[in-house]
Amino acid sequence: MFLNTASPQRSFSIPININLQGARRRQRRELLHRVTAQEKDGSAPAEDHGEPRVRSQKPVTSIGEERAILLGFSMMAFSALMFFVVGITMVKPHVNSKWEEEDICVLLHTEILAEWVDCRGVSSMPCLAVIVNLTGSNQKAFLHYDEESVLLTPKCFYIPKCKMDQTELEGEALKVKSNLDSQVGSASSCLTDLARHPGDVILSRKYTLTKTLHALLWPSLMLAGGVLLVGLVKMTQCLAHLSVEICSRKAGGRMTSRYGQGKFYKLLQRSAVSSPI
Repeated sequence: MFLNTASPQRSFSIPININLQGARRRQRRELLHRVTAQEKDGSAPAEDHGEPRVRSQKPVTSIGEERAILLGFSMMAFSALMFFVVGITMVKPHVNSKWEEEDICVLLHTEILAEWVDCRGVSSMPCLAVIVNLTGSNQKAFLHYDEESVLLTPKCFYIPKCKMDQTELEGEALKVKSNLDSQVGSASSCLTDLARHPGDVILSRKYTLTKTLHALLWPSLMLAGGVLLVGLVKMTQCLAHLSVEICSRKAGGRMTSRYGQGKFYKLLQRSAVSSPI
């Protein structure tokens, strides 16, 4: 009687142990397969609590940053164009100008030349010539206001503005002539270029170093502003990219440590369950 009651309990205990061991083996295989698949994919293991994976995301360039970069490059292109214009109109004449030697000019006499200057093909203007004496070389020369007037009108000191009324033009030239005649014999400083223009002198230079640097200031400021704008936008994008990478690494490290701690705890729990009491 005692043997018959004990035998059924033994027969039922063996299949239960076999089923538990098989379930544990299947769980271990599934876990090993999951870890292997995640290592092949190169992604961090996800937690069992359903937390999402941390993926590194590249910062997307906003419309404002694109417009700022476009504005910066536009400023640099426009500054290059301004450099080209200023170089032709200011830098080149300043470099080619050789009116550097100073002398003392004594006003001798003035006269209105018989040959008038053509005015745009529709009229003619009187040419007031001023003759001075150079004290350094003791020779006569035509006086001009600046170096540009030497090239435009080689003998004229003063030319009225272009008008149709020739009587009015001649009256303006006579008025200037009378003012200069009152200063005959007076001396003033002038500039000469004896190598290229031995018979001409000027009162002042038009293309000075100060004026040339002042003309180059605005293109330089625009170029510097464009470069600074593009540099700031690029630096902001670089810092944003570094910030995203650092945050993703920190979050990935936390998830990996949590996954390792959970896995170790489960292994301890399973070993405790499977160990015989």
